Amino acid sequence: MLFILHGNLFISLNLLLLVSDPFADANVEDSGAGTKEYVHIRVQQRNGRKSLTTVQGLKKEYSYTKILKDLKKEFCCNGTVVQDSELGQVIQLQGDQRKNVSTFLVQAGLVKKDNIKIHGF
Repeated sequence: MLFILHGNLFISLNLLLLVSDPFADANVEDSGAGTKEYVHIRVQQRNGRKSLTTVQGLKKEYSYTKILKDLKKEFCCNGTVVQDSELGQVIQLQGDQRKNVSTFLVQAGLVKKDNIKIHGF
């Protein structure tokens, strides 16, 4: 057993080896923290009573135009797919369709309910 003189204390080398790094888990790449992909559904106020619902964060392999077509037919509203430099493709719908869109995405099996964040008012 080796002892190290640290100041006025003798510390066993075995005890030093047992002490673990408290931040070792934070450096692990696949820890799961922050890797959850959320779908963000937001409402934006336009003018007066008019509003706009935006959907971002869907997987890139999905066909946004087909999803938009089904959303427009289901909720009787107009919409478009906008290409944003930071956010990628964003679906825009007329009116406050937050609850409708979230239930539609869950029922269609595109997104789990836990992965949806609804923002606004």
